[in-house]
Amino acid sequence: MKRLAQLRAHAVERSLFPPTTLVRALDALGFVQADPIRAPARAQDLTLRLRVMDYRAGDLERRYPTLAIEEDVLINYGFVTREVQALMHPRAGAALLPTARNTRAQALLAFIRERGTAHPREVDARFSPGTVTNYWGGSSSATTRLLEAMHYKGLLRIARREAGIRIYAVHQHDPGPTGAAARRRCIDALVDVVVRKYAPLPAASLSFVVGRLRYAVPQWRNELPAALARAKHRLAHEQVDGHVWYWPADDTLSSREQSDTVRLLAPFDPVVWDRRRFELLWGWAYRFEAYTPVAKRKLGYYALPLLWRDRVIGWGNVSITDGALHTDIGYVAGRPPRGRAFTQALEEELNRMRAFMTRGRSTVE
Repeated sequence: MKRLAQLRAHAVERSLFPPTTLVRALDALGFVQADPIRAPARAQDLTLRLRVMDYRAGDLERRYPTLAIEEDVLINYGFVTREVQALMHPRAGAALLPTARNTRAQALLAFIRERGTAHPREVDARFSPGTVTNYWGGSSSATTRLLEAMHYKGLLRIARREAGIRIYAVHQHDPGPTGAAARRRCIDALVDVVVRKYAPLPAASLSFVVGRLRYAVPQWRNELPAALARAKHRLAHEQVDGHVWYWPADDTLSSREQSDTVRLLAPFDPVVWDRRRFELLWGWAYRFEAYTPVAKRKLGYYALPLLWRDRVIGWGNVSITDGALHTDIGYVAGRPPRGRAFTQALEEELNRMRAFMTRGRSTVE
């Protein structure tokens, strides 16, 4: 149990590094998962507020055009540094889309290249598309779906967002690695990005996260099993309570006591994201219930796991109305920890959340 406690403390300490600048935080993370739900803010903002000094809701979107980052897919959709993106592209067949769509894609490219940037509404007006069924079962503009496919292939990039809507620009990636050795270096570097982000990882989670790199590099998906084997060889590892855990070889597991701090974590925060690891480290099951029918929810629509020191002891549902913060806190043990230290730390975290939300809403840039 002592070694598991070290793994737990290390998971918190290596991910929740002291707040720094936005640029340095993005470099340290390599990838920040995105989600459009605002309850109380987007997941990317909730993730960054804990790692960036004086961060405000919406700062990432406001500053995106000036940052060396791109919207792209790693293991999920989100924001990657350009250094990480260069490891993934060009994706297989980036110059070609399915035959029926290629002519339209070339016309779209020419249209956007001529304009510099384009809003999907402008593209719709020019090409008068039909509609298609989207991932969620609703309907989307056929041109919007084609723009998304071209972005994934690397033909387009997101120049900025306007009211949350992607504004597209033409993009061309450098040639990819030549030769098997260079290709292996790229894949191994991508594996290292996700390991640094989510370590320490039990073996099953390591396999899962490496497997999800098939979305980042579909052109190399058949090489991911070999990359997993190489990772297991080079990473530090140890069997703890019946599970083999992996972490970067240059890490030393922390035995330092965590400070009396409360943090409300995003559902996709690196500390929380791997539900298998979460249950092994904290002994209870956290589930994201935004898409769960109301009658079946146990935690809430957008419950934020509540971290006290190095223990996730509950969850909070947070909303803000006219500048007033509303919270509903639940605890795994049925009650909060005793003592003034926790009460004061929770109040400080709610004050930080209030400032993050209200200043973000009122800022004009």
